[in-house]
Amino acid sequence: MTQPPPSPPSPLSPSSPLRPSPPGSPLSRIRVGSAPDSWGVWFPEDPRQVPWQRFLDEVARAGYEWIELGPYGYLPTDPAVLTEETARRGLRVSAGTVFTGLHHGAAVWERTWAQVADNAALARAMGAEHLVVIPAFWRDDKTGAVLEDRTLTPEQWRALTSLTERLGREVRERFGLRIVVHPHADTHIDTEENVTRFLDATDPDLVALCLDTGHYAYCGGDSVRLIETYGERIGYLHLKQVDPEVLAGVVAAGTPFGPAVARGVMCEPPSGVPALEPVLAAAGKLDVDLFAIVEQDMYPCPPDKPFPIAERTRRFLRSCGA
Repeated sequence: MTQPPPSPPSPLSPSSPLRPSPPGSPLSRIRVGSAPDSWGVWFPEDPRQVPWQRFLDEVARAGYEWIELGPYGYLPTDPAVLTEETARRGLRVSAGTVFTGLHHGAAVWERTWAQVADNAALARAMGAEHLVVIPAFWRDDKTGAVLEDRTLTPEQWRALTSLTERLGREVRERFGLRIVVHPHADTHIDTEENVTRFLDATDPDLVALCLDTGHYAYCGGDSVRLIETYGERIGYLHLKQVDPEVLAGVVAAGTPFGPAVARGVMCEPPSGVPALEPVLAAAGKLDVDLFAIVEQDMYPCPPDKPFPIAERTRRFLRSCGA
């Protein structure tokens, strides 16, 4: 197994206005970061996305220490290169991200594992401890074309849960990472009913949850209630808000997720829902080490738009104690 590189020193000094929460505070074990998604990055390559160097420069300048890898291939995939680029900016990697379609059963395992292994190897080499797992979409996020039924059969649920457990076991054994499954709009793990069904059917030792507050609100869920009810399953957070007025129109029109994002359904905190202060407070009560990664879905977006939002969001989260 590839050994992770030494962790770079924190760029935050005790006198910095962006210093971490003081030891003993309710949020002292929550580590805040951001991700390429907050810079409008959805794909490894796209001319409408900012270059990776600009993302790294700006995410550090906005006051974040932790980042996710984003779509595999956007950031350099050579660990030596990426280690140098992140370390000189005072950045560290919290997780990689993969998309899966495990409800399709054993036939997709080898194809799934091939992309998981690449992502996991890079994440581990960068010193990360998590792999964010996002289920496949049931409709195309650009065209809205229905790809399959939005409701899984009992057989598909069994395939989803059993193969996710297998994924958790093999990722841990081969790479030393913990998988955190990300409920997501337009997937089969979305609403409170489906999220709790998934959690109840999977082994807590193998499968944790990446609670994305924006996606969960988008699908009608209550993040605070989920944390309070399934706290032991929360392994990772994505901090995000939705604009309730835009969301109401999206739901009424049956708009796919991609066009909904283009309409601004995911908005800058603290202007949307859910309120992040009670989410962070509930997470702080778990008294566990927890990443809280800002992800404001913006695709496509003007290249100069993300940085001011990222900087303001970091200040807002600091005002919440995180």
